[in-house]
Amino acid sequence: MASPGSKKLVAADGSDEKLSGNLGRDSDSGSSSRSSGVEGGTFEYFGWVYHLGANKIGHEYCHLRFLFIRGKYVEMYKRDPHENPDIKPIRRGVIGPTMMVEEMGRRKVNQRDVYVIRFYNRLDETRKGEIACPTAGEALKWVEAFDEAKQQAEYALSRGGSARTKLNMEANIDLEGHRPRVRRYAFGLKKLIRIGQGPETLLRQSSTLVNDARGDGFYEGGDNGDAIEAHEWKCVRTINGVRIFEDVANFKAGRGVLVKAVAVAEASADAVFEVISKLDKRQRYEWDTVTGDSELIDSYEGHYDVVYCVYDPKYLSRWQSKRDFVFSRQWVRGQDGTYTILQFPAVHKKRPPKSGYRRTNITPSTWEIRNLKKRTDAEPPSCLVTHMLEIHSKRWFKWKRTSYSKFEKTIPYALLLQVAGLKEYIGANPAFKYETSATVVESKLSDVPNGVSDVPNGEYVDEEMEEQFYDATDSSSDEEESDEDDDEEDKKEIKVKLKNVSWAIASLSLKRPKAPGASNVLDASVDPVNIDPSQFQGSLRKGNGDKDSNCWNSPSGMGFMIRGKTYLKDNAKVMGGEPLLTLISVDWLKVDKAVDNIGLHPKCLVQSEPGKKLPFILVISLQVPSKPNYCLVLYYAADRPVSESSSLGKFVNGSDSYRDARFKLIPSIVQGYWMVKRAVGTKACLLGKAVTCRYLRKDNFLEIDVDIGSSAVARSVIGLVLGYVTSLIVDLAILIEGKEETDLPEYVLGTVRLNRIELDSAVSFEV
Repeated sequence: MASPGSKKLVAADGSDEKLSGNLGRDSDSGSSSRSSGVEGGTFEYFGWVYHLGANKIGHEYCHLRFLFIRGKYVEMYKRDPHENPDIKPIRRGVIGPTMMVEEMGRRKVNQRDVYVIRFYNRLDETRKGEIACPTAGEALKWVEAFDEAKQQAEYALSRGGSARTKLNMEANIDLEGHRPRVRRYAFGLKKLIRIGQGPETLLRQSSTLVNDARGDGFYEGGDNGDAIEAHEWKCVRTINGVRIFEDVANFKAGRGVLVKAVAVAEASADAVFEVISKLDKRQRYEWDTVTGDSELIDSYEGHYDVVYCVYDPKYLSRWQSKRDFVFSRQWVRGQDGTYTILQFPAVHKKRPPKSGYRRTNITPSTWEIRNLKKRTDAEPPSCLVTHMLEIHSKRWFKWKRTSYSKFEKTIPYALLLQVAGLKEYIGANPAFKYETSATVVESKLSDVPNGVSDVPNGEYVDEEMEEQFYDATDSSSDEEESDEDDDEEDKKEIKVKLKNVSWAIASLSLKRPKAPGASNVLDASVDPVNIDPSQFQGSLRKGNGDKDSNCWNSPSGMGFMIRGKTYLKDNAKVMGGEPLLTLISVDWLKVDKAVDNIGLHPKCLVQSEPGKKLPFILVISLQVPSKPNYCLVLYYAADRPVSESSSLGKFVNGSDSYRDARFKLIPSIVQGYWMVKRAVGTKACLLGKAVTCRYLRKDNFLEIDVDIGSSAVARSVIGLVLGYVTSLIVDLAILIEGKEETDLPEYVLGTVRLNRIELDSAVSFEV
């Protein structure tokens, strides 16, 4: 049987070469190079997955199927075709530009937790289907594999000829239905059994402790993101190899202190996440002193669940009665593979307080699990585990100074020591240490001959797209390190203990530099026009400072770290400069449903007389799912036309897939509840890979409609943000990711600061 997630590269002469370790990675030098097979062969990815769906009579099923990706084609088998060379695929199709792939998170299927991937056609969402994997890490690798297949399809289209001829297939792969009503057992696997009249279930052989989830080793360590944060962490104690830190920059008397426990675990982030998220008490008893007997009460959208726990705290406190508590867990995975888990105290109607138990509210906390970069492929995977919480008790300070023993019998202290228990548990299990590296899908548009990235969008439109495998993944895989950690060293440290970092930087009397790398973006041969912001009035007013509320401002880009000139060689990032485009107006709208193409509305700023005189306007519409729905529209203007040969010119006039692969946003919660800060993070995000983006290029403007509701993870995070939005100051920076040396250094395209936005102030918008 082929192992799940195997990859190989089929050469042009028909021979095949098994790839081990990181795809395209030089094991001697540690450098990475593109070897996806676009030029000399065909990329392949194959392995066992669960196929989820319902048959014609409405019964749900969960079948074990062998999925095989060959180039841009995808096939599904009942048996491994390597062991059964004469077997025919039961489903077959081709990946096209309008196919979308979305990670749906964790779901319980037939008493087993699996991680679901949904496929759908963004032009026709009724055409959809689902597969699932046993771990989150495997699900991520399959998504990356589909991205690579999408890259192959785009390259095939770029070489000329008829798209109809290239993508015509004899059958469309249909994951939604199941043809036969008779259920069959997979050959030689003993995986499927019948449970009464209900759906089939999989009794897969017990996997290792890591469930074959493997780290890729491409990610950097450290806590730094792409936005500068005003934290000053001081190590106050080391216990069993775990460092205990206190945030001394943001402490306020009477409001508690933010602390965290940090340790290195000898396993991949995928494996550690699986250990933390599992509620099996036998495994939990080996490392967790807080959560004992646990039960999953409810689960929502795959990334949010509610857990009930019972434990006997005699060894923790003076209370003799048993205690229980209910808490919610919300988890997200960044594009760099970093996991963030948010844990809040919760109330649920299924578990009211009961006699004989003292109901306790668990302390809010967050987990962050980040892969560390490996020096060689032979080195075992490791990750940095951080557990953060806010402690309000004065016992913290007594313990910090004198090892106050009573604090060591509290739940907050036990939560901090969860990291130590996790570290020791993983170290005691060889399955984690000898975990092998998984292959990593890596593809760079810049390496493709004849410039796939420059193919006009119109070449992807063809009637034959109707016959594709959901026309998937409109986001190119590109390079995996799209938002890796900022590992720039030897930067001068500005020690200013102010909560508002951007204001702190501006107050240092530093000259705000011009955006690096932006000198040739606008056409220098044309005289600039005068941009008068007073001519453009949006529904959200411009503020008079950070103390103002329900308003916007445009801060400097100095609060963000962007790719420098030598980034492709040393991953060095530099401080951003002044934004290239001017933010002239912001609309805060309330809508019944998501609205696209706002720039075409007669009352839109773009259609006004002053707007038509501007050389170029970038319109970004952030569609916020809620009840009601909201829409935040940002208008950025250029005082000269955009140079077509620049990175911005290629973005404005390029294909949708090119834009998806380069449209980057860096968020930063400047002021607000620390849990919201951890949920949002400070890492750059390629929006086209995270959510659905639609583009409209007309006249003198480009509009980008960002559908935040298209992703379950994004919906979950935005729901948390909206709950605290009236107390938040949020900075956003938009830029075009530099993937080639000619596009570096990056420059900040535009910024916006949103000061304590009030939901009720949104203006109703009618189409």
